[in-house]
Amino acid sequence: MLQIHPLSSLEKVFLDETPTAAPFTGCSCLQKEVVSFQVAFRSDTDTDVTAQAEGDCALFWVVNIPCALPCYEDSDTWYLRKTAGFFPDLLRPATAELHIKAGQWHSLWVSCQGSGNIKILLNGQAVTVKILRLDAVLPPQTLRCTNWFHCDCIAQAYRLSPWSEPYWTALERYFHVYAAHGLNMLLTPLFTPPLDTEIGGERLTTQLVGVTKTDTKYGFDFSLLQRWVDLAQHCGIRYFELSHLFTQWGARSAPKILCNGKALFGWHTDAQSAEYTEFLTQFAAALNQFLEQRRITEQCYLHVSDEPGIADIAVYARHASLIRALFPKLKMIDALSDFPFYQEGLVERPIPAVNHIAPFIGNVPELWTYYCCGQHKDGVPNRFFAMPSYRNRILGVLLWKFRCAGFLQWGFNFWNNQYSKAAVDPYTCSDAGGAFPSGDAYVVYPAADGAPLPSLRLKVFHEALQDMRALQLLESKISYASTLRLAEQGLACPLQFNEFPRNAQWILQLRERVNQALKE
Repeated sequence: MLQIHPLSSLEKVFLDETPTAAPFTGCSCLQKEVVSFQVAFRSDTDTDVTAQAEGDCALFWVVNIPCALPCYEDSDTWYLRKTAGFFPDLLRPATAELHIKAGQWHSLWVSCQGSGNIKILLNGQAVTVKILRLDAVLPPQTLRCTNWFHCDCIAQAYRLSPWSEPYWTALERYFHVYAAHGLNMLLTPLFTPPLDTEIGGERLTTQLVGVTKTDTKYGFDFSLLQRWVDLAQHCGIRYFELSHLFTQWGARSAPKILCNGKALFGWHTDAQSAEYTEFLTQFAAALNQFLEQRRITEQCYLHVSDEPGIADIAVYARHASLIRALFPKLKMIDALSDFPFYQEGLVERPIPAVNHIAPFIGNVPELWTYYCCGQHKDGVPNRFFAMPSYRNRILGVLLWKFRCAGFLQWGFNFWNNQYSKAAVDPYTCSDAGGAFPSGDAYVVYPAADGAPLPSLRLKVFHEALQDMRALQLLESKISYASTLRLAEQGLACPLQFNEFPRNAQWILQLRERVNQALKE
């Protein structure tokens, strides 16, 4: 006999810890919403476990992954654990039996699109959860949401040549999973993105735009870019985040650009050189025409350089001025947290980190935000292995309250070490070679069949986006002010990016209040 304990999706079940959260018996939800919960289980003897469901459900075993760096030394107190060990994260389809050791706790993840009494059977033992699906329909997502897609990591994980037919097949599988979890904006490598690359080093070439040169004239082949756009749109991705045209952390150099298969620009190229400026001028004319002909200009966003600091503002200003002049119809975005970049008119849509967002709130026409490894303290949302899942899911409520137009996170599938010196196996190295807390760099795992396997963190992140959409729906019925009063009901302080209830039950109860209001 198994010991069984149904749990909400916001708990994490560790091998050596008996779950103490209240049993999850059910919830309400909206039409077109995915509801997830878990069934924790253990046995007094080594045994094999099989899982079955009666209802419209997908079942996953929650697999524990090694974590050598749960957090940095100066992290805040809102973590589940701060010591190295095994953390529940990977979701593997429960199509085969799972062998468990005596006394260890495991979990089955259930993602449900049905309703009524959902019966889950583990070795024939049943647990029933009631899902009440209301008549209200979850509205389409308006938030632009990107988790950076790293093309080189797909090629390296499966030993494929970029843009070969097997590579395109893998991309399609990843794009489907990407879009299914609310990620609707895709980092698009016009040229190999100059991100997390060692100065003087390079990442595997993943350049979509073909470049030729005759004397002083450049030619551009957009056939691969067209295929990329077509595939992404087919998979449900709507927006395109065109890769950075200058290097990270200061914009001092050009990205790696190949011409006829040979290096044309790169770390050796001064970003302000006349040669690179002339290249950008000719490239912009061709790209603008391509985007207009394909009628996707409105869906495209353009980067100058990632995470410039205040010391880089003069250099960034020169580049930003050039890019605005060359691409007048494209919307510029960049991850940067120093308000003067916006005050001086250097970027239309700044993307500050969640712990630096305060000066931007109410002072920019479109509010965007992001988090990465730097947001490991100050009590802000994030999704590391070692963080409780409420810290992941609260993001949706905050994005709604502050009416955010966009959200960015840098690691959908970054399976390299820091500065991309080498690839890593995300099943055994979850911290980019000791650089970033586990969970910062990726939310999917490469399955052997060329498809991605999700993490529980990706599922919870999607739940956050669904919360945001449910709040938007209620706002359309009863007003923003009334919805905010309902959301902050009983709180001592208004919700802020660093101030929210530190427990899972509050979020679950909030959704029930929202759903009940929609029902009424």
